[in-house]
Amino acid sequence: MYLQLFLTFCKIGAFTFGGGWAMISIIQREIVEKHHWIELDEFLDLLAVAQSMPGILAVNISVVVGDRLRGLKGSICAAIGTILPSFLIILAIAIFLTPDTIKNNAIISRIFKGIRPAVVALIVAPVITTARSAGINWKTVIIPIAVALLIYSKLPYISHPIIYIVLGAVGGYIYYMRSLLRNQGKEATDA
Repeated sequence: MYLQLFLTFCKIGAFTFGGGWAMISIIQREIVEKHHWIELDEFLDLLAVAQSMPGILAVNISVVVGDRLRGLKGSICAAIGTILPSFLIILAIAIFLTPDTIKNNAIISRIFKGIRPAVVALIVAPVITTARSAGINWKTVIIPIAVALLIYSKLPYISHPIIYIVLGAVGGYIYYMRSLLRNQGKEATDA
């Protein structure tokens, strides 16, 4: 299992461009759909945990999935699998290509220009999938749109993402407690 975790996350790390958000759909496909290691709801919960942790999203999600499956050793195998391909690719680029070479080489420049639209699609696809799985609909879509606009506004004190993570956690807790009290009230009236 450790080798399978390492190889799965190594493949994810090697073939994903554009950072953590671009990796989410590939991680979901591998972890949830292909290997059936965890269910989609649990994956979304782990994704929320990974996003709220400091650090690189791709490494965070590999650590939480590895921990969920095989504890500390699973976390280490998954994290190394995610990091190793990027490390080796960057090392090769640093050894063989200088910034001037990349900037002045028409072929390399075109390759990167061709990758950009694909990266945008890789980022948008998991956003849509995650929104659907999280139950965001036309009634609740105003919340993520408002938060995105407030963060984008760069206004002092209200544009920091941590504020919205904390507010989301508090709001989720309040919603859960209200639902719990409502269900207890229904049970009391039914009895």
